[in-house]
Amino acid sequence: MAAFAAALAVRAVLAPWFPPGFPYVTFFPAVVITAYVAGRGPAVFCAALSLVAAWTWFGPPGGFDWNVSTAVGITFFVFVVAVDIFFIDGMRRALDRLEEERLRSARLAEARDLLAQELHHRVSNNIQVVASLLRLQADAAADPQARRGLAEASQRVDVIAVIQRQLQALEGDAPPFRDLAAQLLSDAAEAAGASIDLVVEGGEEALSPQHATPVTLVMLECFNNALEHGFGGRGGGRIEVRLDQSGAEHRLTVADNGAGPPADFDLKRTRSLGLRITKAMAAQIDGRFEIVREGERTVCILAFPGVPA
Repeated sequence: MAAFAAALAVRAVLAPWFPPGFPYVTFFPAVVITAYVAGRGPAVFCAALSLVAAWTWFGPPGGFDWNVSTAVGITFFVFVVAVDIFFIDGMRRALDRLEEERLRSARLAEARDLLAQELHHRVSNNIQVVASLLRLQADAAADPQARRGLAEASQRVDVIAVIQRQLQALEGDAPPFRDLAAQLLSDAAEAAGASIDLVVEGGEEALSPQHATPVTLVMLECFNNALEHGFGGRGGGRIEVRLDQSGAEHRLTVADNGAGPPADFDLKRTRSLGLRITKAMAAQIDGRFEIVREGERTVCILAFPGVPA
């Protein structure tokens, strides 16, 4: 009614300036606006009122007398407003359905995120329980080698629990690898009672979920090897950790200025459990692992393909 009244008022004001044969010109926008705002039914009602008003007051001389000009004008008006109402109402209904689908997708995404966070939380808790059991078993072991092996296993499981907690963060919110590495290695050095000059570089981005656990475990194994074999467990040296994520192949290096491996060391034939775990983790992400001597430094290198964009 408001749109019709406005169109009628504008048409009446402009009547002196309009030539004959334009009775409906101001009513088309009223029908279009009504169809967009209120839908099909009100638009048809507005069109009917507009037709009667235009035919009565602004049509050809003779008022309701039926003639060819009147028939053509009415047919044209009915055709145009019918097309307008059909397409605008269809667009409006499609937009309503799209909004409903968007809201439904948002609710499903929220439910999925809550379930994923709960799953990560439970998995992290279960991993921590396993680490605690291993620590208890290590404390109860009488054999020093068994105690040490269980303690190392507990530490590895603890690392996996930390990584699992990091994966709870939504994509884009996970901290960069550099922050995680610095915290883990500082804790490892403190647990070993070693004073070390630790430098962590690169790793400005977070690791992908498929790379997080293998790469972090390799880094920790190399760090522990440097503490144990390079510095005899006492520290007093320098360990540099760097992750280069700039190219298609990412590269993790752990370098220390300790004693280094013995002259007859062969990575392929080593019986060290830590190094065997390291090689297994490298193979898991299609990477390659090597240990080289560069001057006074021992450098452990893990090269692995980055995740495609």
